[in-house]
Amino acid sequence: MINLLLDVDTGIDDALALFYLADAQKQGLLKILGSTTVGGNVEVAQTTLNTLKVWEMLELEIPVASGAESPLQAPLNAAPFVHGDDGLGNTFLTPPKRLPVDESAADMILRLSHEYSGELTLLTTAPLTNIAVALLRDPDLADRIRKLVIMGGAVFTGNVTAVAEANIANDPEAARIVFRSGMEMTLVGLDVTHEVYWEEADLEPLININNERSAFLLQIIRFISGAYESLSGWRRCVLHDPLAAGVCLFPDLVKTEKRYVDVELNGELTRGMTVVDRRGRTPLGEDNMQVALEVDAERFKKQLMQSLLVWVQEG
Repeated sequence: MINLLLDVDTGIDDALALFYLADAQKQGLLKILGSTTVGGNVEVAQTTLNTLKVWEMLELEIPVASGAESPLQAPLNAAPFVHGDDGLGNTFLTPPKRLPVDESAADMILRLSHEYSGELTLLTTAPLTNIAVALLRDPDLADRIRKLVIMGGAVFTGNVTAVAEANIANDPEAARIVFRSGMEMTLVGLDVTHEVYWEEADLEPLININNERSAFLLQIIRFISGAYESLSGWRRCVLHDPLAAGVCLFPDLVKTEKRYVDVELNGELTRGMTVVDRRGRTPLGEDNMQVALEVDAERFKKQLMQSLLVWVQEG
């Protein structure tokens, strides 16, 4: 059984990841202990509301702790063009009935790391601010985490810039703290997430059901697909965050190499770049994380669609 804590900035692909993980919990594959939120795709107040609302839609009472409003040393660079003003494709859902818990995101991370010392898997699909704040308060946190799976970074590409991925670029200082922490880490970056996407033809199972739940999922998927079309000319929903969730459960979805990875903080053109040393061990330091370089895209796409269909068909 995987004991999982999520750190999210719930926009569209984070929401899809929550649907996937909720189904996995119902199958007995993991236990979701809590979820922390941070500013990223939209402001933290909205990511917190979105996280509470998605858990409510899934009929799960998962504690949600609100976290950092902004990166450690820079203003937040949100992405409403990609995720909508509300972070969920401008669906403007009714407010959730539940409230976030009283403890902060960093407090939740530290508390659960003690309660499940050596047994806690941490999944982050957001800027790494909350985890960095927790590490600054207690560097020994790294020794209590079983594994950290990070959706972020890339070896060969970028998205917000030519070389930087959005989650890392939003708070490079936080990413450096996490990367240098000594935690057991797997980096699920754009090299693999860009290979896992849905086009309109892939949505046929949802289209065929044609109920309120499928309509919601189609609306958010088509919203982000339209954003990608405007940015790249290719209409598709890239499944960044869901894939990282999948790797928590099924590490063999990706092939990894252990490398030394750091983050560029100061480059005029390269701030936020994940610098992956592909030479092997170097004077920079010991290899510090597994880096995903290949993915079984079709296997994961089927898994994710099946998890969505379970919820849709219950409606």
